[in-house]
Amino acid sequence: MAAHQNPTERAELAQALRTAVRGEADFGTTARALTTMDASNYRRVPLGVVSPRDADDVAAALAVCRAYGVPVVPRGGGTSIAGQATGTGVVLDLTRHLRRIVELDPASRTAVVQPGVILDDLRAAAAPHGLTFGPDPSTHSRCTLGGMIGNNSCGAHSVAWGTTADNTHALTVTRYGGDTLRLDRGTLPEALPGLPELIRTHLALLRTGFPELPRRISGYALDALLPERGTDPVRAFCGSEGTLGVVTEATVRLVEAPAARALAVLGYADEAAAAEAAPGLLPHHPLTVEGMAADLVREPAGLPRGGAWLFVETGGATPAEARAHAERVLRAADALDGTVVTDPAGQRALWRIREDAAGTATRMPDGTEAWPGWEDCAVPPARLGPYLRDFRALLAEHGLRGTPYGHFGDGCIHVRIDFDLLSPPGVARFRRFSEELADLVVAHGGSLSGEHGDGQARAELLPRMYGDELVALFSRFKDIWDPDGGMNPGILARPARLDENLRFEVLPRRPVDVAFGYPHDGGDFSAAVRRCVGVAKCRTARPAGTGVMCPSFRATGEEAHSTRGRARLLHEMLAGEAGEAGEAGEAGGAGGVITDGWRSTEVRDALDLCLSCKGCRSDCPVGVDMATYKAEFLHHHYRRRLRPAAHYSMGRLPLWLRLAAPFAPVLNTLARMRPLADLAKRLAGIAPQRTIPVLARQTFTRWLGRHRGKGTVIPSDDHVVTVWPDTFTNHFSPEVGRAAVRVLESAGRRTLLPGRGVCCGLTYVSTGQLDKARKVMRRTLDRLGSTLGAPLVVLEPSCAATLRTDLPELLPDDPRAAELAASVRTLAQYLEKYAPDWQPPRLNRPVTGQTHCHQHAVLGDAAERRLRERAGLTGELSGGCCGLAGNFGFERGHWDVSAACAEESLLPSVRASEPGTAFLADGFSCRTQLEQLGGVRARHLAELLAEGLDEDLMEGAGEVSGPVAE
Repeated sequence: MAAHQNPTERAELAQALRTAVRGEADFGTTARALTTMDASNYRRVPLGVVSPRDADDVAAALAVCRAYGVPVVPRGGGTSIAGQATGTGVVLDLTRHLRRIVELDPASRTAVVQPGVILDDLRAAAAPHGLTFGPDPSTHSRCTLGGMIGNNSCGAHSVAWGTTADNTHALTVTRYGGDTLRLDRGTLPEALPGLPELIRTHLALLRTGFPELPRRISGYALDALLPERGTDPVRAFCGSEGTLGVVTEATVRLVEAPAARALAVLGYADEAAAAEAAPGLLPHHPLTVEGMAADLVREPAGLPRGGAWLFVETGGATPAEARAHAERVLRAADALDGTVVTDPAGQRALWRIREDAAGTATRMPDGTEAWPGWEDCAVPPARLGPYLRDFRALLAEHGLRGTPYGHFGDGCIHVRIDFDLLSPPGVARFRRFSEELADLVVAHGGSLSGEHGDGQARAELLPRMYGDELVALFSRFKDIWDPDGGMNPGILARPARLDENLRFEVLPRRPVDVAFGYPHDGGDFSAAVRRCVGVAKCRTARPAGTGVMCPSFRATGEEAHSTRGRARLLHEMLAGEAGEAGEAGEAGGAGGVITDGWRSTEVRDALDLCLSCKGCRSDCPVGVDMATYKAEFLHHHYRRRLRPAAHYSMGRLPLWLRLAAPFAPVLNTLARMRPLADLAKRLAGIAPQRTIPVLARQTFTRWLGRHRGKGTVIPSDDHVVTVWPDTFTNHFSPEVGRAAVRVLESAGRRTLLPGRGVCCGLTYVSTGQLDKARKVMRRTLDRLGSTLGAPLVVLEPSCAATLRTDLPELLPDDPRAAELAASVRTLAQYLEKYAPDWQPPRLNRPVTGQTHCHQHAVLGDAAERRLRERAGLTGELSGGCCGLAGNFGFERGHWDVSAACAEESLLPSVRASEPGTAFLADGFSCRTQLEQLGGVRARHLAELLAEGLDEDLMEGAGEVSGPVAE
């Protein structure tokens, strides 16, 4: 195929596509950079991205590409693990427009869908009818039906409902060049005249060349075209990885979803014992038989005794029936220990361990990187135990480590292995191990791929599984469908080598000079960016439970505004830097797509809508911390350059507020004068829709100094606690500080301030003014003096998170930073640990509101939940992000995204609240967003508790005579 790397040819191709399709044809730097990788080890740089609006657009785009001799790669969610969703030609993004469920027929239990339909959306549409789509990969919240068909995806429930091929009835497919075929079971399409002869002349080979096992995904399923197998071109097309054509519509089977489910969790001595037990459970007709070992489960809380576990899900018409089914499995299992979980929340928590494994397995317990490549081979279930023993032995022989887990009931194993893919010797070992493991899988009667397809990772090794003659038939089959070779070349037929196009080849060989310490990545920014392996949990349409990540993607739907998208752009930025320095080779025919390094406007624009919510730090299975990466980038991007106005106004807010405090009444009056307020907002880079917050007439620090001078009686002067006077509490919400003091005094504590002029540096960090942030942080450490290391109550979650994480990561060589970080407590955390006998007032009222995103991501809210329960506060707080997120929602140009984030769950929860509900938000940003967009006053938990204490005091005062001492 033609390379078309010449700028003139690329421009002509781009114009031809823009003329031919009604959707978007984007040949810009950002679009190309976002699609260089999927969730695999591979990287290929495309020429451009086309987002067709409908099937006619798909045909038109394919016709243009054929005319120009340019290859095409169909792409869904981009979560493929073997490299088949990357390519050097034109990427067809089928997720932007082709997302319609055309028809859902409960009577026939079928649905007609377009290829970009997200699996969870189909399941949600089918659920009211008691139906679901059986295959359910762990990426169900973001993978597409088209991608599932391309890879013949399976998921945890395949023991009950089979693979995607088992659940696909008919397909409409467009071939390279633009002609469209209808594929139905039982009939070969007339447009493929060479296909009947291919089958007829190779019957013996097709009947004997394919191993029989439930998870044979490798190669083309040519045996599905045998007459005794029903001559099924639909099944033969499934798993073709975009090499034959583009699915534009699919008719899929729906299955009855059990009304109730239970989970039997069985503990075994090791993974081999669990694997050997799995086949014996299949006669009990479970929905799933999933396995994992202790080296994957870092904190086995809630799991029964053992070194490995089977998760066996059962269904029933009622909860009692599902439980009885699970208990039968438990009795039949020869397990060390076991339990049955029926609580839906408990089941979800356990399944989350399994679903996040594709990400968590990318880090070994010691932090070493681990990679796919042998992610999902499968053997007959009866051979799984012996295979795992041999597999572990082969790992040890090569000095490698991995954490196997997966679909034990189907004999399919997932594993990430700590390959060294950065050095030539490491890559050579990767090849040797891959070749030997392929032989081992075949020796056990298995398939090189049991779920995710062969892609570039394994297709080169298919002759070891099928033999040269059958693999030659694969190439002929491909040629019948695609005689010009334009559909996803280098995959399955005539594949690229498994050690070509590795995505790490283009990265810098030496650590990049950065400001943060990146302690979990050896101080290497490239290693931090490599954390993103593309599993795309950040691309979900709804946050999982109380999760946060990624609010900007949910607001815009754009890949560039997802955590993964930003990580991809940073990867390409680093690749471009390395390419200029001559430190890296080329992958996929090109070096880094982004060539202007830290000055990149593409990276800047993508990071501009990052709310720095830190949700990815906790919700991303591999712990990508985009808020830190954004601060790092802004630090370099604006070094010795003029910054946006908001960086000077809101980025240096603590300074301006200290200067403004004596003039608060006058400034508040001026801010209410619209012309002056509009001028101030324009100069400060503030969104015109925003209202400037009111300054406190008396700061919290001034109030506390006077309060302590009143001689307040404290039961024990030995009980002293330091309260952090954060900028927001001090200058905007001193009532929060006063309430916290009231609560702490009721618990027998005397409150102190840590010193004059202390600051966590949050606003400097969030705007990337990291030199200034470090200066502020060092000054703070100097001023803490003897209070350093003592428990420190921080009322503002964002400031607490900054002290807990950003401070030690910006000052990694100062031991005082780690000491201060370890001392940080929220109010609830302090009371729970240091005043466990204190009883909160019983408030007995419902609450709604927002858990601060930094609290969720860094601090955790378990102590707050327990304190609310003890105080009789009922109801759940919203997940996600309020959308204000410090300076983000105030900055000009961010209003729409900020409001969209608030409308996701926070504002609807307020509107749905019952009378008498208290609105709770510990973060100043969350309270401000609720006031400005929701028209309600939210309060910090300390305020609700203090009000309850005062009410109790007033009630008590009515029962005694005489004056009450203050």
